[in-house]
Amino acid sequence: MFDLKFIRENFDRIEKAVKDRHDSIDLSVFKPLDEKRRSLLSEVERLKALRNKVSQEIAAIKKNKGDATAKIAEMREVGEKIKALDESVRQVEQELYEFQVRLPNIPQEDVPVGDSEADNLVVKSWGEKTELDFEPKAHWDIAEQLGLIDFGRGAKVAGSSFVTFTGKGARLARALINFMLDLHTEQHGYTEISPPFVVNRQTMFGTGQLPKFEEDLYRVDEDDLFLIPTAEVPVTNLLANEVLQGDNLPIYYTAYTPCFRREAGAHGKDTRGLMRLHQFDKVEMVKFVAPETSRDEHEKLLGNAEAVLQALELPYRVLNLCTADIGFSAAKCYDLEVWAAGVGQWLEVSSCSNFEAFQARRANIRFRRKQGEKPEYVHTLNSSGLALPRTIIAILENYQTDEGTVVVPKVLRPYLGMDILK
Repeated sequence: MFDLKFIRENFDRIEKAVKDRHDSIDLSVFKPLDEKRRSLLSEVERLKALRNKVSQEIAAIKKNKGDATAKIAEMREVGEKIKALDESVRQVEQELYEFQVRLPNIPQEDVPVGDSEADNLVVKSWGEKTELDFEPKAHWDIAEQLGLIDFGRGAKVAGSSFVTFTGKGARLARALINFMLDLHTEQHGYTEISPPFVVNRQTMFGTGQLPKFEEDLYRVDEDDLFLIPTAEVPVTNLLANEVLQGDNLPIYYTAYTPCFRREAGAHGKDTRGLMRLHQFDKVEMVKFVAPETSRDEHEKLLGNAEAVLQALELPYRVLNLCTADIGFSAAKCYDLEVWAAGVGQWLEVSSCSNFEAFQARRANIRFRRKQGEKPEYVHTLNSSGLALPRTIIAILENYQTDEGTVVVPKVLRPYLGMDILK
């Protein structure tokens, strides 16, 4: 979110960003509203100055036993005008606010300009695509044959795009969560957080989900609470409306949560198996950093997510998302895509974003470099580290054998207590 002064002074940059993003926001409303607000404020200030001046004159007339009736009546009219103008200012500022909160972030200069996800830029890859000397199976067949996931009963109790992990499948999910949390806390310096799984409206606003994406969220109407779409939402907002001490930065948090998203299977794409779900598990990483370090911290954050895939020995690639595919709040975003041999696709398992001060302005998260200095907005970053469904897809499909079993990645064996899923 940008303040009015920034929008006014950087309108050309914002106009280019909106065009490059293919965002539908109408920029033409800003300048007339901004000019109207400033004109109204100027008139209010003029009338208030007049009222103060005449009030002094009235006091002097009364002191000299004179008749101030006419001036009092005049000031009564001025007061009514001021009241009406204040209401007009409030209405215009509300319209400007509604514009501000729907204005997307400005992409960094090295974000590729593009028209669709086809224009995302592959910037690195790790490992070789898994090639099996037999016809590979898709994960849904493997999972059902090994009794790892019950797709039918998950749908029975909740509906389509919900699944139930069973037996060794549930243990595999739990092993992955524990492994990821241990990696991020013990090797990458993150503090583990266990946040609420429901949040209020202001919290959703703080990270940019509201108001733009309300229709994609699960909402508890009676309490006006939302099921979280990602741990980024509650974890980032833990520090909302706080002024942090500069020497405490950077702050790293990691959290496991379930995630709830209504848009699963949107447009009929990737609806089978674990590809798109309304509820799924994810380990998230969130950073609060000083502005001058955020770009370096973004690269380190990407490395933390990559470390999970490298430890699991899963081939992956990293994409620098183009302007048409980058998220609303992000200034730059990398996607990590893992190779899945059964479906023969690259599957996104992590989005790694730098939001700069965009979320911090919405959530009012600031820091003070030194005692007595003016507070500044922090930069926030987050990354999946990782999302479980597609990580599990990659494990089942890349580690499958011609005997119908699945070899457990070495790093998971101490957590899972077995070498083979059979």
